[in-house]
Amino acid sequence: MVASSQPLATAAGLSILARGGNAADAAVAIAAALNVTEPTSTGIGGDMFALYYDTKTRQVSALNGSGRAPANLTLERLDREGFRGELPPYHAHTVSVPGACAGWVDLVEKHGSLSLAELLAPAIRLAEEGFPVAPLTSYFWRRGAENQLKTALHGREMTLDGRGPNPGEIFRNPGLARTFRLLAEGGKKAFYEGEIAEAIVQVLQQAGGVMTAADLAGHASSWEQPASVTYAGYRIHECPPNGQGMIALLALNLLEGFDLAGMDPLSPERLHLLIESLRLAFADGRWYITDPAVEQIPLAELLSKEYASERRKLINPKKVSIDQQKGTPFASSDTVYFCVVDADGNACSFINSNYMGFGTGIVPKGFGFTLQNRGHNFSLDPQHPNHLAPGKRPYHTIIPGLITRESDGSLYGPFGVMGGFMQPQGHVQVGLGLLVDALDPQQVLDQPRFCIASGEAGGSVSLEEGFPWQAAARLAEMGHAVQPVSGMGRALFGRGQVIIRDNGGTLAGGSDPRADGLAMTLL
Repeated sequence: MVASSQPLATAAGLSILARGGNAADAAVAIAAALNVTEPTSTGIGGDMFALYYDTKTRQVSALNGSGRAPANLTLERLDREGFRGELPPYHAHTVSVPGACAGWVDLVEKHGSLSLAELLAPAIRLAEEGFPVAPLTSYFWRRGAENQLKTALHGREMTLDGRGPNPGEIFRNPGLARTFRLLAEGGKKAFYEGEIAEAIVQVLQQAGGVMTAADLAGHASSWEQPASVTYAGYRIHECPPNGQGMIALLALNLLEGFDLAGMDPLSPERLHLLIESLRLAFADGRWYITDPAVEQIPLAELLSKEYASERRKLINPKKVSIDQQKGTPFASSDTVYFCVVDADGNACSFINSNYMGFGTGIVPKGFGFTLQNRGHNFSLDPQHPNHLAPGKRPYHTIIPGLITRESDGSLYGPFGVMGGFMQPQGHVQVGLGLLVDALDPQQVLDQPRFCIASGEAGGSVSLEEGFPWQAAARLAEMGHAVQPVSGMGRALFGRGQVIIRDNGGTLAGGSDPRADGLAMTLL
């Protein structure tokens, strides 16, 4: 089964499974197809993370495919150039080395079974022959055309004479097909050292950036041990920092101390507990999440049940606490998500992103993809653990999730919710819907969600249409600054995909109604 945000990408993954490919093979085919059909969210100019479940060993591995800041980009340089507070969102300095390409190749080399040429073939065909643009994708594409693509170097290449395509309109991307053909022939070296790399360096330096050929040639993905916690007899796995998956785990640890099963899922009492737990989790996460290769992160202590017990005391069940601060552990020393489960029970939870829609909107001339703006998440405060430094990975919002049964390590399923700082909030809400409320994948994705603004502990709370007005009124009485959101603004609440596998091997999937996609099985 495949669940993704674009029907044509789901079809690409199923075609690979039909050829005998496994979950890793299908994941790369889907990622490439999504680059073609939803460049408003993702692409080879961005970053990726993946969790892979090996059914033979019942082990989960985490792949960090995020890039690092250029070697010549320093806080001192930014200060000299007049950048203080934060970088402008679409400036060339926000482009860290794109890690997606290496991540795709590394995932296949470790877990896949088919050639890169076979996996990229569906995306190449879509890019060369064209495809009808899906409705929601069209909406965000047209916004991007009026936003960063309008002023970014070569951004016009991603438009139809300067505008975004209308729903159902055919879009072709021969430049991206060219990129994928080079990758199919030469592997990741073709991206990080060949003519693509030259085009990346040239356009970024022309736009005022400092990335060099050495920055690209020196990039490498990393395989890591997932971070995880137990909840209700299950183990929830996330990629460790520099991703923000630990925020979802921190919140789940806190929520384990409350009887959520005895509360209505949409009741203000339960929503309050979820919101307050996430406020505490964000207070910790926004401080401690950074590149662990550069800064020490007390991850084991942060995710301990003992730490959760102490932090839980700060939650008042009756009223809001909007001034939560980071704790001190005891031993303190716009995005696409999709998932695949193959016939053998291997699973891949995969996320790939440009960050803010088209990222910077900057296009390496003639290659049909935009460059991300992940570096915007660096702090420019030298005292902050997540401060910018040469060769450092920034705080990353994109997070795949995966659940196993604690009793025997068997696969329960991959899941995820894309969308900036909504992602850990979506993981908590979707995860609880599955594990506590026993909703099926489509039911849990159809449920209305809340979002704490900007991932800040003191942020206001947006409530999606579908929540009872009485719940909203009660949350306001408890002190929450509540904002109702409807229509296209519901994109704020992310777009998720879920596949679960029961003990008999039967698969059930769901795809978020806030996106254009679907879940589909291969018979």
